[in-house]
Amino acid sequence: MPNIKSAKKRVKVSETKTAQNKMQKSMLKTQLKKMNTAVEAGDKQAAEQMLVVTTKAVDKAAAKGLLHKNNAANKKSSFAKKVSAM
Repeated sequence: MPNIKSAKKRVKVSETKTAQNKMQKSMLKTQLKKMNTAVEAGDKQAAEQMLVVTTKAVDKAAAKGLLHKNNAANKKSSFAKKVSAM
């Protein structure tokens, strides 16, 4: 445990940031799972609506640094391909 005031603050701040990152990653994973279930269900209209929401979530995650921009692009592309193939 740190003794210096600034070191104590850094520990506190890093715990807060870690919790925020975990929450954001969890929300992203949930959204990706929802998208997969919509595609597997075979309902094209619902999948198209989910595609818009999922694309926005992936873009936000990439902007916040949770995903690499190329990884985000690959995810968006694969989902778009799945929806158009329906």
